[in-house]
Amino acid sequence: MTVILVRHGRSVANTSGVLAGRTPGVALDDKGRSQAAELVNRLGSCVEQITAVARSPLQRCGETVAPLLAAITEQTGRQVPEVVVDDLAEVDYGSWTNRPIKDLLAEPLWKVVQQHPSAAVFPDGEGLSQVQARAVAAIRRLDRELGGPDGSGVWVACSHGDVIKSVISDAMGAHLDTFQRIVIEPASISIVRYGATRPYVQTVNNAAVISIPSPPPKKSHDAASHEAAAEDDATIGGETGVDDNTLRPATSAQAPAGRG
Repeated sequence: MTVILVRHGRSVANTSGVLAGRTPGVALDDKGRSQAAELVNRLGSCVEQITAVARSPLQRCGETVAPLLAAITEQTGRQVPEVVVDDLAEVDYGSWTNRPIKDLLAEPLWKVVQQHPSAAVFPDGEGLSQVQARAVAAIRRLDRELGGPDGSGVWVACSHGDVIKSVISDAMGAHLDTFQRIVIEPASISIVRYGATRPYVQTVNNAAVISIPSPPPKKSHDAASHEAAAEDDATIGGETGVDDNTLRPATSAQAPAGRG
């Protein structure tokens, strides 16, 4: 199952330098609306593969996915579900909400957020470890639900910078304290495929046109257990760029092609 993580386009809060948090009514600015429209072209042929769009309940995320939902209907004749998910909402920054970011630099908590985010709890708000727990649980649950009957579906989750960073950190198997090393810009695309044995991070903070590698082919039910597990293993030496079955472990019915 593959999830395309999209950060909302640039908002009026982004340009004003204010930490908007969950403040209602924060819209995209002119550039953000352009980014939302461009998202359709950047997703390319992936548009036809999308089975559902999940998003944060905040306005800027709804405005970001609106052109995509319209394009899916226009291009495919399908109306995919738009799922509003509270657990994909922005961080509850508590009393930091709506404060200018430049004023927050002097707060003692600022250094904690930068250097030890797993310990950061915003006054009257939530902690970043709580954010990661709820966001990762939501993404993994939605991936099981939206991946389609054979688990090969592609779906979109539109959320916020710190939320997406926490999901990618988890997918990389990294501690939350490393998540400030990840950059997630407005309207950027990141892709995670949740395999049987581990997540695979396909791209992070992508601002270009994307492609999504096909999932590995499924083995027959009578395949040996170690072969069934190995079909989702990483390729030694790195992915080859060959979208076929030649470098996958052999079953009793198929010998492996030569690796050269």
